[in-house]
Amino acid sequence: MAARLLRRMLGSRLLVLRSPPWGSGSGCARAARSGTDTGSLTKQAEATVATDWKKKLTPEQFYVTREKGTEPPFSGIYLDNTESGIYCCVCCNAPLFSSRKKYNSGTGWPSFSEAYGTCGSDESNTNIMRRPDNSLGSTRTEVLCKQCDAHLGHVFDDGPTPSGQRFCINSVSLNFKPGSG
Repeated sequence: MAARLLRRMLGSRLLVLRSPPWGSGSGCARAARSGTDTGSLTKQAEATVATDWKKKLTPEQFYVTREKGTEPPFSGIYLDNTESGIYCCVCCNAPLFSSRKKYNSGTGWPSFSEAYGTCGSDESNTNIMRRPDNSLGSTRTEVLCKQCDAHLGHVFDDGPTPSGQRFCINSVSLNFKPGSG
């Protein structure tokens, strides 16, 4: 997954990392001959990606989307938004949630009953993915952007019918595009 993200983020710059500017021969073989460690190209590329995100995002957006943080409850700009439109990923602009599926859960974060593009219980055409999260000592389900791996929030099984889902999403991880949601 990291390689896919790096390819998407770095594009042609990744080719530079694969083909060192010092000519032919592998970096590992060159390091072995010289007795030095050039380090992991993947780690270097990940550091470049993090630097790029830091340039693009506000500190709060970076903390939530790239470091899996959470904004304080009842603080998000989209909590009480009732306009029609689409909520997109703040990092890559992928459409994530429709205002038609937004509701007031009383939890302090924007809540949605399903992701944009869901058909019944099929989320294969959405831009979200789910991942187990055991970070607080209990198992939750993290919600991430499928396109850029941004942390969005969590999903719980206590939402309204028919889905029964409550996507509890950080406002800071979203951009709102007004229109028909």
